[in-house]
Amino acid sequence: MAFNIGLSGLRAASVDLDVSGNNIANASTVGFKGSEVQFGDLYASGFLSGATNAIGDGVKVQSVNQTFGQGNISFTDNGLDMAIDGDGFFILNNNGEVRYSRAGQFSINKDGFVVNNQGMRVQGFQADDDGNLSGVRGDLMIDSDNLAPRRTTNVASQLNLDSRESVLATSGTRIQTRSFAPDESTGEQNFTITYADGSTSTVNVPAGSSAREIANALSQEENVSASGRTEVLLDGSGIQADDVLTLEGVDFTIADTDSSGNPLTTAQRVQKLADDINGSSLSSINATVTASGELRLISSRGDTLRLAYQDTNSDGGTMTFSGGAALSNDSTNPSTQVGEVSITLDGETQLAASAVAPSTTTILDGVTPTAFTSNTFDPTDQGTYNHATSSTIYDSLGNPHVMTQYFVKEPTTSASQGNAWSMYVQIDGENVGDPPNSTGQPTMAQYDLVFDEEGNLQSIDGDPDGEVLISNWTPLDQNGQPNGADGPRLVSAGGTTPIPDPPESSNFVIGMGDTTQFGSEFAVNDQTQNGYTTGRLSGLDVSDEGVIFARYSNGQSQSLGQVSLATFKNAEGLSPVGDTTWVETFESGQPIIGSPGSGTLGSIAASSVEESNVDLSEELVNLIIAQRNYQANAKTIETSDAVTQTIINLR
Repeated sequence: MAFNIGLSGLRAASVDLDVSGNNIANASTVGFKGSEVQFGDLYASGFLSGATNAIGDGVKVQSVNQTFGQGNISFTDNGLDMAIDGDGFFILNNNGEVRYSRAGQFSINKDGFVVNNQGMRVQGFQADDDGNLSGVRGDLMIDSDNLAPRRTTNVASQLNLDSRESVLATSGTRIQTRSFAPDESTGEQNFTITYADGSTSTVNVPAGSSAREIANALSQEENVSASGRTEVLLDGSGIQADDVLTLEGVDFTIADTDSSGNPLTTAQRVQKLADDINGSSLSSINATVTASGELRLISSRGDTLRLAYQDTNSDGGTMTFSGGAALSNDSTNPSTQVGEVSITLDGETQLAASAVAPSTTTILDGVTPTAFTSNTFDPTDQGTYNHATSSTIYDSLGNPHVMTQYFVKEPTTSASQGNAWSMYVQIDGENVGDPPNSTGQPTMAQYDLVFDEEGNLQSIDGDPDGEVLISNWTPLDQNGQPNGADGPRLVSAGGTTPIPDPPESSNFVIGMGDTTQFGSEFAVNDQTQNGYTTGRLSGLDVSDEGVIFARYSNGQSQSLGQVSLATFKNAEGLSPVGDTTWVETFESGQPIIGSPGSGTLGSIAASSVEESNVDLSEELVNLIIAQRNYQANAKTIETSDAVTQTIINLR
């Protein structure tokens, strides 16, 4: 009997050694769960026999159980690696067989499916084209196609308009002086400026001053702004090829042929000369050709232009002023030029001029000043609006466009009590107002904003929801031509809110419901829109809930699916089948499947893996114990053999 007892001990110790060796061998296996051996003693007993003095029959291995304690979580460089922090198993599809694993080393195969190292597909909850997760479970797939563009259908503006802003209505006087020639009509003169309080200021302008010099002198004064303009009209009917026109020190040779070598007519030479001037470094000078073939030179700064003409071939080539005087080859000689000065006087400021002898005329002779009062919005004039903000929107082809909102404080009325504003909207600098004008072109889009006494928005154009519909926007390319994207649907043609899904036009809604009018600086608290351009897949992210997000080059992200986890009432009842996977058994019970973080399921740690939960120190100690047990049981057999041999030797 001692032989059998010792033999059972050897078997048990051998199994213990095998289990410890397997644990040690998998100490670096991701997701591995260590095992432990459970032993039971053996006793022989019958129905009527007592066991008070029974001697045991040895030991047997009752079971080898895996311990599903949490392993350490370590970070990796793979964005699809996942570790389960808590209870649960990944669900894997092994060609139709369902397996469960804690090893989260995942990648994407050639078909786009998320798989483990053995090619088993990871299962999870799938997402639709808009990234909405469903409860349908299947193999997770990463779609690497470009993200299709989405047109803007909604813009949400959350602003604060400064209630302390003043109304920008202005009044004053505008003066467009008479045309004058610098060499004959601008003798020395004095300008007297009289202000609303009766004070005066005198500006002396020397004789022969150019339009620019006069404008600069006047603009130095308070409440006065001025600009100059000079024009020269030349007759080029007598010009010859290879002659030279010198303008502001820059020489322009008269062309004889075009770029293909074809001879030019006189009219073509003049046009070519105008093109050469416009393409030169003289950016402040613009050249055009009149219907009668004359060359018009305009200085937008009002300078007196220096001109000269050289007949290089002595073939009689000439260029004359419109009055008939020949253009000299000396640029310092007087020339027939027409100057003008535009003057704006703010408020009640007045301007008078007197000639200084021997001059008898001024540039104000015969000119009638024009009074004005204006609050007209002009997007090119910052003085006509209080605030402005811009944001990018997208058409149906994913092309970006700039939408600008301008805000103008309106005068106080008995109804508004100082709480009224106007909002103007332009896209790419173009009007988008509906209805269009008589020629079919969009009008200026203007909307009336009314706030209550507490600064909250009451309505826009009478709408208490604070929404406006942009229904006359035709997306244009950089050349100002329609770019092929969906165009507008006017209100008269059925354009309305809410925008239909899917959208069928360029119409979109601007929501201003959260805009306020408080006594603080203008601020854009939030400005969002739901459109975007086309995007390329640039990366993947995984959330704590196991949701796989695709990141695109256009800054968008979209959920592609969610990893599902399974838990069991008796995880120890799962059957290991290799590759760090288990299968369901009768003892484990059926799986309870859900999303990470729900119920008793653990969360997901992205770019991480769960290490083996084997404790090497403990396993090495177990090896020593198993070895000792094996040796001791062997000693039992050896002793029994010696006793038996002694009995045999008694004969």
